[in-house]
Amino acid sequence: MTDKVKLARQFIQAIPHAKALGLELTHIGQGEAEISMPYNPDLVGDPRTGVIHGGAVSAMLDTCCGAAVMSHPAAPGGTATIDLRIDYMRAATPGQTITTRATCHHITRNVAFVRAVATDDDTDRPVATAAGAFTVEGR
Repeated sequence: MTDKVKLARQFIQAIPHAKALGLELTHIGQGEAEISMPYNPDLVGDPRTGVIHGGAVSAMLDTCCGAAVMSHPAAPGGTATIDLRIDYMRAATPGQTITTRATCHHITRNVAFVRAVATDDDTDRPVATAAGAFTVEGR
């Protein structure tokens, strides 16, 4: 498992957009991952509201889902997104860190299925949710 954690951390650190967004892997293991993205005025979609752009949230959800797949005990290696549905529930509160938690809940020979939730400080009201399918490479 240590190798998978190391691989997932390297995966996230190697993605240019993850670095630009300030994504930080805060937890990983056994098909679960958590990533945080601190508030950054450069990522605001509408200067009048100060709300982080949905594209930044989307990239964060996708990256977290990929990390969850890579850490799953039945996944031997890398992954790529096949399909990702994102439902935006509300705007993230300006000034707050957004945290995404993803769980890889099922793996077949070729496909991993993942769910994720993005929240700000109000963890009872999601900012967005995601459900996706990812490749399972090297199996």
